[in-house]
Amino acid sequence: MKKIFLLSVVLILGIFSVKGEDPNPLADPSAVIQEGEVRFTILTPRVIRLEWDAAKQFTDNRSFVVVNRNLPVPAFTRSVKGGKLMIKTAELELTYQLNSGKFTKDNLQIRYLNKKNPLVWNPGMQQKQNLKGTARTLDRMDGTTWIRGDEPQHQLELEDGILSRDGWTLLDDSQSLLFDNADVAWVKERDNNDLQDLYFMAYGNDYKTAIKDFTLFAGKTPLPPRFVFGYWWSRYWAYSDNELRDVAANFKQYNIPLDVLVVDMDWHETDSLFARKDQYDQKKHWTGWTWEKRLFPDPKQFFDWTKTQHLKTTLNLHPASGMPPFESQYKDFARAMNFDTSNNDYIPWQGSNKKFMETLFDVVLHPIEKQGLDFWWLDWQQWVFDKDLEKLNNTWWLNYTFFTDMQRNSEKRPVIYHRWGGLGNHRYQIGFSGDAYITWNTLEYQPYFTNTASNVLYGYWSHDIGGHKFIEDGKTYEFEPEMYARWVQYGALSPILRTHSNKDPLLAKEIWKYRGEYFNALYNAVRLRYQLVPYIYTMARETFETGLSLCRPMYYDYAANEQAYSYSRQYLFGDNILVAPIGAPMQDNLSKVKVWLPEGNDWYEWHTGTLLKGGQEVEREFPIEEYPVYIKSGSVIPMYDNEVTNLDKNPDKQIIAIFPGGDGRFFIYEDAGNDQKYETEFATTQVISTLDKANRRHSVTIYPREGKYAGIEATKNQVVKLYGVEMPVSVTVNGVNKNYTVIPNETDWSYYGREFAVSIPLIGADCAAKYEVVVEYNKTQQADVNDGLIRQMKVLQKAIEARKFKYAGGYVVPEITGFCAETNLKVAYDPDNFYQYINYFKANHEKAYEITKLTK
Repeated sequence: MKKIFLLSVVLILGIFSVKGEDPNPLADPSAVIQEGEVRFTILTPRVIRLEWDAAKQFTDNRSFVVVNRNLPVPAFTRSVKGGKLMIKTAELELTYQLNSGKFTKDNLQIRYLNKKNPLVWNPGMQQKQNLKGTARTLDRMDGTTWIRGDEPQHQLELEDGILSRDGWTLLDDSQSLLFDNADVAWVKERDNNDLQDLYFMAYGNDYKTAIKDFTLFAGKTPLPPRFVFGYWWSRYWAYSDNELRDVAANFKQYNIPLDVLVVDMDWHETDSLFARKDQYDQKKHWTGWTWEKRLFPDPKQFFDWTKTQHLKTTLNLHPASGMPPFESQYKDFARAMNFDTSNNDYIPWQGSNKKFMETLFDVVLHPIEKQGLDFWWLDWQQWVFDKDLEKLNNTWWLNYTFFTDMQRNSEKRPVIYHRWGGLGNHRYQIGFSGDAYITWNTLEYQPYFTNTASNVLYGYWSHDIGGHKFIEDGKTYEFEPEMYARWVQYGALSPILRTHSNKDPLLAKEIWKYRGEYFNALYNAVRLRYQLVPYIYTMARETFETGLSLCRPMYYDYAANEQAYSYSRQYLFGDNILVAPIGAPMQDNLSKVKVWLPEGNDWYEWHTGTLLKGGQEVEREFPIEEYPVYIKSGSVIPMYDNEVTNLDKNPDKQIIAIFPGGDGRFFIYEDAGNDQKYETEFATTQVISTLDKANRRHSVTIYPREGKYAGIEATKNQVVKLYGVEMPVSVTVNGVNKNYTVIPNETDWSYYGREFAVSIPLIGADCAAKYEVVVEYNKTQQADVNDGLIRQMKVLQKAIEARKFKYAGGYVVPEITGFCAETNLKVAYDPDNFYQYINYFKANHEKAYEITKLTK
């Protein structure tokens, strides 16, 4: 236990660290070596900055990619011998021929000294196995194929990422734009372009360390507000205030959780949208700043209502046309810009003009934010680069300016929702992947696209779940419920769950419009999302601390296994959950999925109740209401219960789920949810689960919570839930024996036969106290309840339902079928005979199913 305690302290101080110094582009002088025209900065034992500048005018400004060089100085040595400079850290050895000018393969060499993955690098070497990054958008993509009418098709090309199987990466920052040193830092060009400004990273196949190193000099991925991880309702539709209230009412009526209302462009005036184009070749009114009062007669009242519903709201912006003369803010905007309005001209978009952007925020955007808007959805689809500063990427710059403005002018946590602008955009966190086509190809591709984005730390892609529109090829398409259900199931296990669609009445994505198994699949997927939010939010904090994205490729943890690369759609959802997403239609009402389960752990197939051995490739089958979700054996997963409908506040009830197969430990993270003090004001609760198989004893220890934040509650309603376990013979909490109850209550433990789960309530638990829960099992009898019993029971019960539906009163359930089908309740009603009922089911369920299929 002493070793576990010491490791726990390291994890608390390391993973969830308090705030360090603000990013500082000026390196510690003791980390810098300058020799004439070259300068080397040792950033970490594996990362060195390499500069050559004939004018010796080295830059210390922040660049768009690199924002921090003031890092703890790693141990290194410097020596000169035979005219060669040698710099050696614990992991790198650099040799440079002094006074030889620009870096070339002939005068510079870097050796990576790792014994498992040694390598030698010289300038000019090309990576052969880059693991790729991401792309700006999936607009008009059918999977990886761009389609637009009769125009020539082309394939999507992902940008390179910072990871490669080559084991090294060279980031060339020589042409990157810089930030000036103003209070509100603004873009500036380099004074000299005849230079080399390079960052060499070596890592072998230790990808996690490479990502962490990148965050040290390129900045962290900010922690989004907690509400971001709830359900976003979005549709390109001319919603009115009344209609959005009706939408929210339906969510409540059907008990479907909701956190974000996304209002597309019809919030502003769009009368002339399809009439003609403006002087910037944009559809007139595509850009808009004036509220459409026919739909929103009183915007502030609308926002006030959303606050009463604990909903967050975002509005869509297409800003490319600048400030048109018909906008209500035109005169004030022109006055602030000293713009001549005599000809009623448009005030052109000038993203690189600081005065223009300040005016946009002060005159147009801040007043809407004061009305109650929570954040902006930017939708720049036009020219890539600024018209005045040719290297300035408009998408990248919009992300920076909007995020920074919110950071400076609001107490709320800044969040931006826009497309990918390029390396460094991970600091402005939520991505909008664009208007992808509604096809199985797109659904099949999105998991891989999301996985590789983690290689540039862009871990919060928000996809149009369900797809945006049908392919524009003149054919007639129908919206497939099966495809939509599988897409939402994936979306629930993706960074952001946001359904969206085009203005098409056929594209109904409201869950309540579906029936039967499709409704169940959709509803349960959203519910699963909300159940997992405490786990997801803890992993989001880990993203902030380490750079590891929520959805990460398998090779982050299993780099030495070839399957980690070939199973490119499969991913780890945080540290403890593996997902093998479905991307093809069912055959015979089942989706067949090949899954690679890495060695080192067993894996619990959650929806079937099957504990599978690691180190194998398996083919599994799933009906529409199930999904390939695998929990690492022994995992501790914090969860909410099914009563949570919103994430505006910390729910007071929390489930500590313990999964079968081994020991586990987890640090549950919590904070105020939507303030900017999360770097230093947060709390963690350590939970350790220990399984003593020999003595048939399971202990779960909840340690006193550490830390604090605004609004923290002293008590919490905790429930310890052990999945995939037999019926206990005793349960104690802090040495006090607990009674068993068939009907769950707030004091006694209960058993849920559908999941073979024990539920132990700790209502009003003191978060400053330690709780030791001990569960003991029968030492003379034993049964495997993790061999697919959950799936077998569901299959039998559905068969009975189908038979009853077909034959109604003419069907009598055979004795053997009834005895098997009610097993989940019988074990709860009569716990003393648990093993008798389980053994009976195992011996007879196949026969019971055959009888049910064949007998009238």
